[in-house]
Parts: sequence; structure tokens; C-alpha cells
Amino acid sequence: MPYELPPLPYAYDGLEPTIDEQTMRIHHDKHHQAYVDNLNKALAGTEWDGRPLEQVLALLDELPEDKRAAVRNNGGGHANHSLFWTIMKPGGGGDPSGDLADAIADTFGDADQLKAAINDGGVKRFGSGWTWLTWDGTGLAVVSTPNQDTPLMTGDVPLLGIDVWEHAYYLSYQNRRPDYLAAWWDVVSWDEVGRRYDAARAS
Repeated sequence: MPYELPPLPYAYDGLEPTIDEQTMRIHHDKHHQAYVDNLNKALAGTEWDGRPLEQVLALLDELPEDKRAAVRNNGGGHANHSLFWTIMKPGGGGDPSGDLADAIADTFGDADQLKAAINDGGVKRFGSGWTWLTWDGTGLAVVSTPNQDTPLMTGDVPLLGIDVWEHAYYLSYQNRRPDYLAAWWDVVSWDEVGRRYDAARAS
């Protein structure tokens, strides 16, 4: 069964003014759709067709060599964006709560220091990529990945990821990636990040 583009869980203009409507339309309907289409094309007719995406990405080295780059780029893009839409919400922002807040305090000091570490990873990511909060099996970690690579490829669980490809922010922020990263926290859905944290610890 082919992979499908998940619907956006809010209106295209729901994250304004942080992320503008036109960026959301292009990012979701064009960029993410292209990753889905190219992933389906790469895996069509193979034994990997229709397998859970997390499994495919975790076993990337086992794929036929001529499929690997396409699946890495497009499968990673599909996985990353499918998470990205869900960890944002209209009227988001604020601070984490519950067990996630406690873990952030234990690991980073407080939420502001976590945000600073994630933003730093995004600012320093050369070219295109992502900056992440992950569960590595024992605790929280901040990492950055190039292009559409995902923590799933190394067996870690992405809890929060910020897209720092230019198509994610250029219409509103041009080359001001630090401004985009600073503003992004106004739309974060800490409830969803916390849910993902609880699920990762329980698995």
C-alpha cells in the first residue's frame, strides 16, 4: 500500500504570523507531496513496498543500493514532515509540563536552555537540514541532521524537529534563519511533544 500525504491538522493560515499561509501551502502540498510520490516510486514492486516507514529507515543499509539514496532522501522527508506538522499548533508556545518538563530540567537546566541548544543546532546546520530533540533510549538529546536525514536512521526517537530548509521559512524570513528559529517556539505543541516523550519511554 503506497504511502500517503497526511492532512494538515489545522488551516493553512493557522500558524500565522509565525508561519505564513503561502509557505504552509507550498511546504505541505508541494514539497511533502513530492517526497511521498518519490518514495512510492522508489519502493514500488520491491519487498519494502508498504512496510512501516520507521522500519524502512532503520534498515536503510539493507535496501538495494540503487534505491538507498532515494529512500533516504524521500523517506526521511516524509517521516520528518509528518512529525513536523503535528508538533505545531495554532496558539501554541508556552512551556512544557509534566514528566517532559522534569526531564528537560534534569538534562538542560530549563526550557529556555533547551530552546537555545536546539536553535544553536539549527543556526549552525550548514545548508539544509533539521535540528532535533530526541529520546536516545536512555534520555533526552539535542542533535542536528543534514538534508532529510532523521534520528530514526540511528534508532533514536524524534520528539521535536524544526525544519531549517529554506523553503520552510524563506518567504517571511529570507536569510534570517535565527529569527525563524526564535519565532518558531510560538507555535510549538508541547502537548504533542510530551505525548511522544511518554510513548518513547514506554516502548
